[in-house]
Amino acid sequence: MTEKEKMLAGFPYDSRDPELLAMYHKARKLLQTYNNLEVMDGAVAEKLLKDLLGHKGENIWINAPFFCDYGENIRIGANTFINTNCIFLDDNYISIGENGLIAPYVQIYTAGHPLKASERIVKKPDGGGASYTTFTKPVHIGANAWIGGNTVIMPGVTIGDNVTIGAGSVVTKDIPDNVLAFGNPCKVVKQL
Repeated sequence: MTEKEKMLAGFPYDSRDPELLAMYHKARKLLQTYNNLEVMDGAVAEKLLKDLLGHKGENIWINAPFFCDYGENIRIGANTFINTNCIFLDDNYISIGENGLIAPYVQIYTAGHPLKASERIVKKPDGGGASYTTFTKPVHIGANAWIGGNTVIMPGVTIGDNVTIGAGSVVTKDIPDNVLAFGNPCKVVKQL
């Protein structure tokens, strides 16, 4: 099993693997260009997003700057708007349904580490430093969702269709369809 296959399967993997580093550097180059485009350069932006993302629905809009690890593990449905300064750590799949609204500074994490330092930090036998045990879980956001600004979505979370997440929330558990939820930790407060 390759390190990429381990990563996407949720097993501990080596993030310094040459294949993963090549993917990371490709994404960084595309993002550097995207984040420095002239505002009216729509055709170039469209091509860059097509090259970066695993799936890009029709009529999506991503305000720069935008940041991600690999890009190719991100799937975004049609008519979705992603506002400025969002960070998607797509070490596993991130899917966003159609007609989504993602407010500024939303952070979506698919990567995590063991809580115990002795399990998290792996000293190299040759004394050349340390590496870190990393695992992943996918994140899914349903159709017609609105994720408020400064929200953090943790690995493995599924947010249902027609959901509104209030600004500043930390989403640690699944959120069902058709609800308003907010807080730290994020909790359902109302059926919609």
